[in-house]
Amino acid sequence: MSNTHTSEQTVWSHVEGKSALGPHIKVYYGQRSKADVGFAFVIADDQMPRIVYWGKALKHPEQLLDTYDALRPQRVSGSLNDTNWPSVLPTQAEAWSGVSRFVVRRNGIELFCSFSVIDVDTDCDGQVVVVKASDEEQHVGLEWRCELTPSGLLRQQATVTNMPGASGTLAVDKVELAFPVPEVASEILTTTGHHLRERSPQRQPFNLGRLEKASTVGRPDFDASLLLSAGVPGFGFTQGEVYSVHVAWSGNSLLSAERLAYTQGIIGGAETLVGGEIELDESQTYTTPWIYGSYGIGLNQVATRFHEYLRALHPQFAKKPRPVILNTWEAVYFDHSFDTLKALADKAQDSGVERFVVDDGWFMHRRDDTAGLGDWQIDPAVWPEGSQSLDALAEYVHKLGMEFGLWFEPEMVNPDSDVARAHPDWIIKPTANRLPMTGRSQQVLDLSNPDAYEYVFSAMDGLVAQLGIDYIKWDHNRLVTEAVSPRSGRPCVHQQTEAVYQIFRDLKQHHVGLEIESCSSGGGRVDLGILEVADRIWASDCVDPVERADIQRYTSLLVPPEMIGEHVGASPAHSTHRATSQEMRMATAFFGHMGIEWNLLKEPQSAIDTLAGWVEAFKERRGIFATGQAVHGDSSDPGVRLDGVVSEDKSHGVYRFTQLTTSKIYPSAPVRLPGLDPDALYRVKPLSVSRDISEIGNAQSDSGWWNEQGVVLPGALLMSSGLRAPSLHPAQAVLFEAELAQ
Repeated sequence: MSNTHTSEQTVWSHVEGKSALGPHIKVYYGQRSKADVGFAFVIADDQMPRIVYWGKALKHPEQLLDTYDALRPQRVSGSLNDTNWPSVLPTQAEAWSGVSRFVVRRNGIELFCSFSVIDVDTDCDGQVVVVKASDEEQHVGLEWRCELTPSGLLRQQATVTNMPGASGTLAVDKVELAFPVPEVASEILTTTGHHLRERSPQRQPFNLGRLEKASTVGRPDFDASLLLSAGVPGFGFTQGEVYSVHVAWSGNSLLSAERLAYTQGIIGGAETLVGGEIELDESQTYTTPWIYGSYGIGLNQVATRFHEYLRALHPQFAKKPRPVILNTWEAVYFDHSFDTLKALADKAQDSGVERFVVDDGWFMHRRDDTAGLGDWQIDPAVWPEGSQSLDALAEYVHKLGMEFGLWFEPEMVNPDSDVARAHPDWIIKPTANRLPMTGRSQQVLDLSNPDAYEYVFSAMDGLVAQLGIDYIKWDHNRLVTEAVSPRSGRPCVHQQTEAVYQIFRDLKQHHVGLEIESCSSGGGRVDLGILEVADRIWASDCVDPVERADIQRYTSLLVPPEMIGEHVGASPAHSTHRATSQEMRMATAFFGHMGIEWNLLKEPQSAIDTLAGWVEAFKERRGIFATGQAVHGDSSDPGVRLDGVVSEDKSHGVYRFTQLTTSKIYPSAPVRLPGLDPDALYRVKPLSVSRDISEIGNAQSDSGWWNEQGVVLPGALLMSSGLRAPSLHPAQAVLFEAELAQ
């Protein structure tokens, strides 16, 4: 062994020698012991790295020298002298015959690069391995970085350089990085959807050929797959070896899975670039987003790695309880007035709300969604000076002991607005005389233009200071299409995305403690790129609890509960017109960042009192939701769901049983409770807000343990045999908890 670097959380080592097949071999191994994950890559002579191991931490990394001889594919008939064995960035120079994954052009001509490794550095604070390579003849440099995070995520990134001496700019069209997966990972899980039905799961075999999930509308969008997961057939939340990949980028991107007849399967991703978007002059560089991989036994473990990573970036959530929100959108829409919102704030306080957010409709000319967007000045026609002003409302909300939030949509503009009329050159458009097709009467403001950026930032910055804004709801309601900057004349989604990140950072730097929610017509922009700078995401514009059951479940594959906005809405739901019980709606909003999207002024006091009881129950447990492990149960019954959160020390678990539809088994089968300590004894009993199920009308019949005493059972039994939940009518849910028995 040589070049060993250790730290509190990281171990890097490498071993080298001669292969029986001829090349000089270097094998690099990284390990996170606490996360129980390790990976190894091999460099043969000066070829690009090939990942030869990714899984549970290894006990004998010093024996990895033989991985090259053990795994290198044999030469086969009808092919080239070398058989496909994909590196982290496969090219035709290494016999890759699949879809091109590295595409660069010089003077309009595509280059076929053959990279030679010139240096490997494992001493970057014990975190990142940096491999430097180049194609000297074609003047293209490449730097590949990989890191094993403390939570066990394996992430990689590449930087392309137009090296000195080149004749002309280097256009970068594609850099798609790859993770190998074993042959047994023969089933793929992705998600798809549309507005109001985001992240609907779909499965298919990992066949020969290529599966690609791409976004070209300036954001991941509703049909995006947060993760592309390949696993053993039938893998679920609690069982089955599974490998997942994610692109940490809020602009255009793709996820892919590809398997050729001559090689193992690979999964990966990239930023989706369009022609002319990235053109490098001499010595200039382009760096890809981080591409994340997560390995686990079951999707719960895969998700936990992402959750722990994000919690390390946002440690404040474990210290400051996530405040219960009331958002005014579905309560009043554009019907803003001081008296109405003051009365709503009073009802919010009575319900236990701690953050009051004024949604769309407060700014100049904004009486509906056709005008005013981009005019970020308070409209005196709605908010006159003095006691009826928006300043006065913000002051009143603060005096009630609540935080004050305000809605913006900084990236968009209505053509019918003062800013669009004054600055038509700030609007993204493909030609000088043609605008893209409108969406919601909107166009896109070119934030890659410094003048437009300064206008938006200054307006928001000034209002945060003026009103004492604690929270911004940042919306994004239009697909970004035909995205060309009038200032540069070039495609600009990449620069636009970077500008959005920068405004988030600039606002937070100017206003310590300010939180920003990322909303994109609901769940259209959910990725690690935005989550690194945002404090929460709005999972969907649909708050119908039946639809939300899976929207929230599959959002949590990437996003921890405390960063998912989950609101109690009205019945019937505004988006689906489905009627549901108040208990179902409250139970569905219980595990994330709880909020209310409901006109409480129209509700009887009994409903307000019931809501307040549920809010109080949430507050008593939200510390667990911000630090514990989110878990989901597996079931062959499509009519039921089991979701929960278990505390870090496994002393306390809170679970929700949902009967979405009638079951194929009647009554429904016992449900297993994942995440517990198998060696401990737990008392399982209903939460007080769910105890009187016959009284609230959501049950056909209860269970023998559904009382204040509950039952005491071993964790191993609860995780394997489970227990039988009350028999519920469709579209009903109940909450219960498991605590260490005294």
